[in-house]
Amino acid sequence: MIVKTDLETIQNYLTDASNYKNKGCDAVYIPENLEELSDLIKKANQEKIKVTISGAGTGLVGGRVPSGGIVVSLEKFNQIISFDEKEKSISLQAFVTLNELQEFLRDYKLFYPTDPTERNCSIGGTIATNASGARTLKYGSTRKWINSLSLVLPEGEIFKLRRNEVKAHDFEMSFTTSSGKNYQFKLPKISIPKVKNAAGYFIEKDMDLIDLFIGSEGTLGVIVEAELKLLSEPKDLISLVIFFESFDDAYEFVVRSRKSQKEEKFSFLNPRALEFFDDRALKFLSQKFPNVEGKKFAIWFEQEIYHENKDEIIDQLSSLIVECNGDLENIWFAFNEKDINDIKAFRHSISALVNEYISRNDLKKVGTDIAVPSIHFKEFYHFCCESSQSNAIDYVGYGHIGNDHLHFNMLPKDKSQNEIALNLYRVFCKKAVEFGGTISAEHGIGKLKRQYFELMYPEKILREMFEIKKIFDPNLILNRGNIFPERFYNE
Repeated sequence: MIVKTDLETIQNYLTDASNYKNKGCDAVYIPENLEELSDLIKKANQEKIKVTISGAGTGLVGGRVPSGGIVVSLEKFNQIISFDEKEKSISLQAFVTLNELQEFLRDYKLFYPTDPTERNCSIGGTIATNASGARTLKYGSTRKWINSLSLVLPEGEIFKLRRNEVKAHDFEMSFTTSSGKNYQFKLPKISIPKVKNAAGYFIEKDMDLIDLFIGSEGTLGVIVEAELKLLSEPKDLISLVIFFESFDDAYEFVVRSRKSQKEEKFSFLNPRALEFFDDRALKFLSQKFPNVEGKKFAIWFEQEIYHENKDEIIDQLSSLIVECNGDLENIWFAFNEKDINDIKAFRHSISALVNEYISRNDLKKVGTDIAVPSIHFKEFYHFCCESSQSNAIDYVGYGHIGNDHLHFNMLPKDKSQNEIALNLYRVFCKKAVEFGGTISAEHGIGKLKRQYFELMYPEKILREMFEIKKIFDPNLILNRGNIFPERFYNE
C-alpha cells in the first residue's frame, strides 16, 4: 500500500477535467491488490472515514474530487486479465484506459463500441458514469456492453456479479452475497427519461442488478474489474463532414438519416455517428481549421461497412444530401485513416478550445450536457440560442445530434456575464425537464450538477434513491457528495 500525504504530491488527485476543487483530503491511498483495497475500505467503514475513489481524472462533474476524508486511487489496477477472441470478450481491471484497450484490440481486428471523447479515461470510470460518445447512436451507452463486474462494497466485501444473475421482481430487489449477507430493497417507481441519460441511478421494472451499479458514480461500490463485450472491426468506414446553410436543413438530414432504412431509396444508410456543429462553433473552430471558415452548419456522418457495397451507400448518401439542401460540392470527405483521424480531431477540438477560452479568462465553464426527445430538439436548440442572444452572451452549439444531445457552451466575456450564463444554464435544465429530457446525457451528476438533478425528480423520489445508497453504504462513506444533495448526508 502506497500512502501519500504531502500536499504537493497529492495535488493531481484533488481535481478533475472540470477544474472543480473541494475541501481536499487527509491522504491518498494507492492499494496494490484487491485484498489491500478490500481491507482499506472495510477499515474506513468501521471508522466512518469518507472515501473518494479516484480514476483517471477525466470526468467533467467533480465526481472524483474529495470533500475531506481519504482518496483511494485505483491506478495500480491497470492489467488486462483475460481475453477470448472467439467469444469477443475481455476481462480487465478498472484502471485500464480506453486508449490502451482499443490499441490492444486492434491487433485482433476487434473494438469496444463505447467511445467517449477522452480516450485516456479509465474503463472503471466509464462504467461508473455509464459513459457514451459519438457511436451511441448505433451502439448505445456503456451499460449495453458489460457482461460482469467485480466490486468492493462499502463494508469491504468483494462482490462478483454477472448480467442476468440477479433481477428485480417488479420493483423489488433481493439477493444474497457469497458471505451470506442479504440485501432487500424497493426501487422507486419512476420512469427515467426516454433519451440518452446518465443522471442518477438506472431504475426500471424487473431490472438487472448489474445496471444499478453501472452509472452509480461510485456511490454503491468500488468497480475493480469488468468483463466487456466486443465487436469485429468493420471492413471500411465512410466518414465525412457535410455543410448546410440552415439549421433546419441540417436537422432534416439528421432525422432522415436516422429513419433512412424505412425509405427504400436510402435503405443502405445506417450511420453509427451523427455529430453537429452550428455556425458559431464553426467560426470558433476556424482558428484551428481554416477550411471551415464562413460555413454555417455542419453534420459529421460516419457509417461502417462490413459486406455492403460502398459505392451504393455513397450514391444514396449523396442523394439524401441533395434532398436536404446540403452542399454537395464542398464536402470534407475522409479517403484514408489519416483523413478519418483528422475529422475526429476536428470534432474533439471544439471541447478543448472552449476549455482553453474558459481557463484563459479565469471563468467557470457553462456548458450543457442535455438531451431531449426528438420532437422537441429544434425548439430547445432555438430556445438556448435566443436566450443567450437576448442576454448578449456568446455561445457555441455542438454535440451528438443523432441522440438529440446538445453541448451548448456559453462563452461569457467576464465574471459578470459568467453569472448570467450560470443562471441561463439552470433555465435550460428546467426547459429540458419540461420536455421530458435529462440534464445529463453522458457526464453524470457528480458534485457539480446536484442542484440541477433536483429538477428532474420530486424530493420523495430522490430520497427513495438515497435509501438504496444507505442499504449498501449505511455509514455513507463512499464517494460522498456525488449525485445527492449534501443535506441528505447531514440529516
